[in-house]
Amino acid sequence: MAKLVLFISLHVLFVPLVYSFGAPHLCRSYCGNITIDYPFALQPGCGHSGFRDLLFCINDVLMFHISSGSYRVLNIDYAYRSITLHDPHLSTCDSIVLGGRGNGFVVEHWRAPYLNPSADNVFMLLGCSTQSPLFQGFPAGNHVPCRNVSGMGCEEYYGCQGWMDIGLARMGLAYGTGPPICCALPFDSIKSVNLSKLECQGYSSAYTLAPLRVSGPSEWTYGIRVKYNVEASNDSFCKACEATGGSCGHDVGRFGQLCMCGSWNSTSNCDTIMKLSVGGAMSTMDEISGSLIAMVGIWLMSFRM
Repeated sequence: MAKLVLFISLHVLFVPLVYSFGAPHLCRSYCGNITIDYPFALQPGCGHSGFRDLLFCINDVLMFHISSGSYRVLNIDYAYRSITLHDPHLSTCDSIVLGGRGNGFVVEHWRAPYLNPSADNVFMLLGCSTQSPLFQGFPAGNHVPCRNVSGMGCEEYYGCQGWMDIGLARMGLAYGTGPPICCALPFDSIKSVNLSKLECQGYSSAYTLAPLRVSGPSEWTYGIRVKYNVEASNDSFCKACEATGGSCGHDVGRFGQLCMCGSWNSTSNCDTIMKLSVGGAMSTMDEISGSLIAMVGIWLMSFRM
């Protein structure tokens, strides 16, 4: 009878140790009207390590920071895995911004696998010098990469009001035997929009909202739409973590994956009995539980002697 009572007591005591101790919204946050969720995060240790130190919330304005500069985040679309950015010195149809003030778009090498402007995003480089890497071999060689992207290009852009406002009408933009004042191209063709290295005075960027088609550059959607990616293994890990009530994060020192389960972290999910503290050691509760189990085992063995 004593053994039965002891068994029931132990069952009540230790069953919670194998239940989930999750914290499903530990890393989710908000900035203005934008939800920040995996793989992004504002808190250290949350989200995917490839997106660490990327987003900052300043006075309810979400900012995106990479090596080329800071951009305002207009939208995060988790279904299509895209993030839309605004550069205040980006040229539009109404305003042509020269003087090399624009950010362009350059990401750190270690972050490049995770962030790339979408294929339907056109970059139009403005006022590039004849010595620009874009025009090496021009006009004798066929090396100018300028071309339309998703139906958007410089020929239409030349008709914008912004050119007339700076004293350049459409007829004055014809380049004849020299390089064009506007060169449209996709990001993949140059891998980096660095205005200084490309020797360009400014840039514009627009993207399509398929299947919507617009009639001209005055109706284009200006901004930079960036596709983000995470490895399939990270997706699987995160789904398993969230399914057990955890939040997806990473080790701030080694950048490995972690499932954040409230007061403890796991390298698998929140149903795991072995819990890891920040330093990677067993938690105090685990140590106490292990000691109790060992003591009870010795006590039960004494009944057989």
